[in-house]
Amino acid sequence: MDSANPKVGIVMGSDSDWPLVQKACATLDGFGVPYETRVISAHRTPELALEYSRAAEGRGLQVIIAAAGGAAHLGGVLAAGTVLPVIGIPVAGGALNGLDALYATVQMPSGVPVATVACGSAGPVNAALLAVQILGTADAGLRAKFHDHKRTLAAKVAKANEKIHE
Repeated sequence: MDSANPKVGIVMGSDSDWPLVQKACATLDGFGVPYETRVISAHRTPELALEYSRAAEGRGLQVIIAAAGGAAHLGGVLAAGTVLPVIGIPVAGGALNGLDALYATVQMPSGVPVATVACGSAGPVNAALLAVQILGTADAGLRAKFHDHKRTLAAKVAKANEKIHE
């Protein structure tokens, strides 16, 4: 579901990526960060991908997350059209089980950075968390929520440690 006045644009190369991308949406929802979602293909709709990225800053977006599998050029195409930070989620699948998507996302030429997170279920969560951290550099309230998130993670580890020593 798209939010009013989104700060994060989440773009997926195919609607088959939606179950994975929903994890990023849930994470952003947890932090109260408004976002929008789109299906745009770097290969089937390249003009639309560039149009989206060129207009993103003017529409108020501050970060773009791109999820794609296979050749996974979506993050690079979006990064080529904007000065906003782009975070790539390499989607596992296909003959190489995501290795091709990982290589395509992480092997960007000099001058066109795409931050890359993990393949698999950790990828969308980490992409959303990285977006929150980026936004938090200019938003003290969001940064405080991220501090709370870190404390929650530490508490889970402490509880796990206690559990194994019972």
